[in-house]
Amino acid sequence: MLHTKDDDWLYTISSKRKLIDFNFAEIWRYRDLLFLFVKRDVVTVYKQTILGPLWYLIQPLFTALTFTLIFNKVANIETGTVPSFLFNLAGISIWNYFNTCLTSTSDTFTSNAGIFGKVYFPRLIMPLSVIISNLMKFGIQLLIFIVFYLYYYLNGADIHVTISILFFPFIVILMGLLGLGIGMLISSMVTKYRDLKFLVGFGVQLLMYVSAVMYPLSLMREKLPKLAWLVEYNPLAYIIETARYMLLGTGTFSWFGILYTVGVTLVVSLLGIVVFNRTEKTFIDTV
Repeated sequence: MLHTKDDDWLYTISSKRKLIDFNFAEIWRYRDLLFLFVKRDVVTVYKQTILGPLWYLIQPLFTALTFTLIFNKVANIETGTVPSFLFNLAGISIWNYFNTCLTSTSDTFTSNAGIFGKVYFPRLIMPLSVIISNLMKFGIQLLIFIVFYLYYYLNGADIHVTISILFFPFIVILMGLLGLGIGMLISSMVTKYRDLKFLVGFGVQLLMYVSAVMYPLSLMREKLPKLAWLVEYNPLAYIIETARYMLLGTGTFSWFGILYTVGVTLVVSLLGIVVFNRTEKTFIDTV
């Protein structure tokens, strides 16, 4: 006799989902697939390039040098006692993690429509693999930052690590979750509005200029008070400012800014999961 009760099945796949469904148990069961996607993201990106993983180092170094020449040498933006190159390298390294998390997850549905339409697995594994693989890239860039940090420190630069460095992993997690949440929202909208993916790169570049990447947060408040609200309400600016405070001992540490950033990150992440799960049911008909 055939039993059809749900309890008789090991796994049940259904289109009925909760409003906020983050099934950790199911994701854990597919952890091997998650690690496989992480390996794919890390290995295949620069597999057929000449310099390979060295691009992880070249990009932040070249960008930090460009920012130093343009914003510090030409525009005369002061970075206090901290060497301008090191100041910019810290901001760029942290910003790059958010940038790659957002841009990579913003194309989740369209770039993986083939595999999504053929086999079942928790769809959240795909954006999560992006966050983890980019974390490895961020670790490589952080190592090159440490090398330059030691060079400037041994040459007498007035830089120091504060005790708040213990919370640096928390700041990185906030940056990753914020990129994940915004990326999932954009990915869900891209399934219907393809033009949006062409605006992502341009929008991220504009966002960088109001995120205090290449200038101290206090400079915007002092020089352009009427436009300071663009930075004040940007949680990314608090993340980058706080990270530089932890790594270099420059800037300010704001508990209000951190709490505000945590609140925004939680809201964006939960909203991203809700929209992502809803889009997951019907995206294959529109992609």
